[in-house]
Amino acid sequence: MSLAAQLPAVIGALPGVLHGALLGAAEPAFRGPTIDYHALAPEIILTATVVVLVLLDSIKLERAKAFMPVVTNLGLLAALIPLLTLAYDGGTRVLFGGSYVVGPMSLLLKAMFLVSAYVVVLLSTNYVAEGDYWESEYYTLLVCSVLGMVVMASTRDLIGIFVALELLSIPAYMLASWRKGDVRSNEAGMKYYLMGVFASAVLLYGMSLVYGLGGSTQLEEIGRAIADAPDKGVPVITLALLFVVVGFAFKVSAVPFHVWAPDTYEGAPTPVTAFLAVASKAAGFVALISLVFYAFLPRADIIQPLFFVLAVASMTVGNLAALRQTNVVRMLAYSGIAQAGFMLAPFVVAGENPFAAMQAVVIYLVIYAAMNLGAFAVIIAIARKTRSAELKDLAGIVHSMPGMAWCMVLFLASLIGIPPLGGWYAKFGVFKVLVGAETGLGWATAIIMAINTAIAAYYYLNVAKAMIFDDAPDGDTAPAPRTPPSLSAAVGIALVATFAFGVLPGLLTNVTAYGPLALGG
Repeated sequence: MSLAAQLPAVIGALPGVLHGALLGAAEPAFRGPTIDYHALAPEIILTATVVVLVLLDSIKLERAKAFMPVVTNLGLLAALIPLLTLAYDGGTRVLFGGSYVVGPMSLLLKAMFLVSAYVVVLLSTNYVAEGDYWESEYYTLLVCSVLGMVVMASTRDLIGIFVALELLSIPAYMLASWRKGDVRSNEAGMKYYLMGVFASAVLLYGMSLVYGLGGSTQLEEIGRAIADAPDKGVPVITLALLFVVVGFAFKVSAVPFHVWAPDTYEGAPTPVTAFLAVASKAAGFVALISLVFYAFLPRADIIQPLFFVLAVASMTVGNLAALRQTNVVRMLAYSGIAQAGFMLAPFVVAGENPFAAMQAVVIYLVIYAAMNLGAFAVIIAIARKTRSAELKDLAGIVHSMPGMAWCMVLFLASLIGIPPLGGWYAKFGVFKVLVGAETGLGWATAIIMAINTAIAAYYYLNVAKAMIFDDAPDGDTAPAPRTPPSLSAAVGIALVATFAFGVLPGLLTNVTAYGPLALGG
């Protein structure tokens, strides 16, 4: 039959074909995910805050400066509201097929990030306004970084972890070098950036190996695949876990990946240093918690010796280096490295009691955030008079600023671990989980940690001694300039939290003692 003869039949059949296609289209092959906007409300509010800050800066230009810290803090406080309502509702919300989980533990960590950022904004308000800084972009970058931290607290996926890591890190690189005319600040930002890029490359290579082993980007699927992996795959598993842990060891400034921290902390603006030392470091630990307890725990025989080396090296090298410092900010940088070692210690016994180890890490993170932010807040307040953070310039400051001097003594006592301040409970929790594991590595880590706690007490008490008992330089005991209300409020918030967590540790243990729910599962 010719083509001309077949054409009418083909045309006549078209309506039936089109009707069948339309019926097939009525049953879509793809169904979009159900989005729980209540669970995502903190992230949505922070994103909206970034948009408002950018628009305000673009429209008002120089006139926007006075409004930027106010808008930033309003956005941070607004993001806390859905956290409270989610905590009141209880339970765990699983989104995107298990890639994003909002549970008791993630809510606590998000609250820590938001409150820490709120305190950092209080520290920054006068510091940035009185210096030769760009103000508007500063707060926009700060909120962007906090958004990455909040996402990190809930993500259970390799891609989500890496995106959150870059979202919090890239603004931090720019904030570290915010003093454009200061060579040390430029050096701080450059070192932080170069080491961060290197660490990201190592981390990505490790993640690619982990994905190859697990066949999925979801952490729980990876954990099951690693648990079922045959013994002949051990070298690849070891390499994958090693590269991922090393990548995050940079973020938490663990030895030997700590070389960026002292110069970056000293050269960056002091509020940024407080932000990096507390919130940014905590985000790195949150990622380690998710990776270790969801994906890597089946191979505790690999990760526990690795964390033992990192923890012992960090607390020992950090404390020994801090002994020689004459600049208090630099001393706190090395102290932060040692504190990172204390926080890494529970990972050494993660295989024996995973939930207790996780609980000890999270409690230490929250308490460390309070007492370390308070110490940096006092340094900023004192530096308004001394124009320096050198230890010799802080001598006898109790005569000029008695309130701030005694607040600093309390924060230093908490960092040592003296009751009833919060630091004692943080260290007690770590010692308890190490000894309770009843393993050789656990006992060895506990003994080394006890020795390092005594070493740390020396340089902390040396600072307290200089402020209280030493004579002021040149006999200068004149009253200090009035401390701005925002700075006083930051010190007050940190001090109240430090006392509350020490006297009422149940505030934290009741939230973290959820077993599997505490891990968001």
